[in-house]
Amino acid sequence: MSRKSSTNVKVDAKECRGNHEKMIRRFIKKCKKEKIIEQAKDRRYYKKPSVEKREKRERTARLRKREELKRLKAQERRNRKK
Repeated sequence: MSRKSSTNVKVDAKECRGNHEKMIRRFIKKCKKEKIIEQAKDRRYYKKPSVEKREKRERTARLRKREELKRLKAQERRNRKK
């Protein structure tokens, strides 16, 4: 199992012109983008490898289904215009 290299999320005062609220919001966004909180929640408890595989398979199936629905809706919209 390969691990993603650790990333440091930091926000400079220059980025937000010293605005503390904006700095906090930007930090939270960066953490969500790097999926740091999700990773911590996942690692909180041990998961058997078989459970991880099953969840991954279910996740990819959902994504594939969602993408297919998007594609069909887009195709339907194109056909309506004609």
